[in-house]
Amino acid sequence: MIFIVVKFETKPDWTDRWPDLVGPFTAATRAEDGNLWFEWSRSLENPAEYVLVEAFRDADAGNAHVNSEHFKRAMGELPQALASTPKIISQTIDATGWSEMAEMSVG
Repeated sequence: MIFIVVKFETKPDWTDRWPDLVGPFTAATRAEDGNLWFEWSRSLENPAEYVLVEAFRDADAGNAHVNSEHFKRAMGELPQALASTPKIISQTIDATGWSEMAEMSVG
């Protein structure tokens, strides 16, 4: 799978509106056949920073995503709301989904 984490730092006037701005992009990406998850979180230390955790089945699914119309549209729309260029980690890993944490068990 391709596992990706992206940090987006928003401009102050866009911070609370970010979820609405990325809503259509999020819905379209989640509907992609090869998307495993596309989940947003907000930093506790920096409320202007949103963190996207996403995964795609394989390279073909990743390529389909970055070549989709909704991805291209988002790359044109999102920069207006950002204070800096997003930071990304993108790795192909040997997994098909989330695993349970070995160090902790809730029972």
